[in-house]
Amino acid sequence: MLSREKNPEADLKVRYKRIIEVGLVLALILCIVLLQAFKKFETRELEKKEVDIKIEVEEIPQTEQVKMPPPPARPAVPIETESDEIPEDETIEITDLDLTELPPPPPPPPTDEDAATIFVPYDEPPQPIGGFAAIQRNLKYPEIARKAGVEGRVMVHVQIDEQGNVVNTKILVSLGNNGCDEAAIEAIKSVNWKPAMQRDRPVKVWVAIPVVFKLK
Repeated sequence: MLSREKNPEADLKVRYKRIIEVGLVLALILCIVLLQAFKKFETRELEKKEVDIKIEVEEIPQTEQVKMPPPPARPAVPIETESDEIPEDETIEITDLDLTELPPPPPPPPTDEDAATIFVPYDEPPQPIGGFAAIQRNLKYPEIARKAGVEGRVMVHVQIDEQGNVVNTKILVSLGNNGCDEAAIEAIKSVNWKPAMQRDRPVKVWVAIPVVFKLK
């Protein structure tokens, strides 16, 4: 008879099973020991910081409602009357308007003086020879205005032609009926002028010249 030898692998399986059981028991014991060792521990309460919150209440100003103006009244619409007193055959009376008449003639064309106020572009404005101080030096203060203590500025619209001559004047700002307007025009005419230049040629233009009246 053949003798049967014991399988070594079967023996190892039994040993592994026992080792696992022993390991589990040891792990359980270790857990119990750790729980007993750290069973008591100190607890500290966290300090709560109280935050002081201030709520400020602001007074809201009352809103003012702007009253809008009432809408304009609607135009009246003619309505047919139901009165029996007005006869049905009543008609509007014939007016004396003669439609065959020709319309009135158009207004006359503007004069040369009015047409001259049209703006003419220029590169260099007209300049008084000696500067604007020459106008003030030649200004003769009216005796009436001097006695009345009149001071101010007269604005004169002046037209200067291609030769530097003052050909037209208009008062834009007046100091009244005291002779200042006439004195300002005479002072402007008393000086010689350089004409305005448009590129390389002189042109006839209108300019506003201030003349100051001031008592010393």
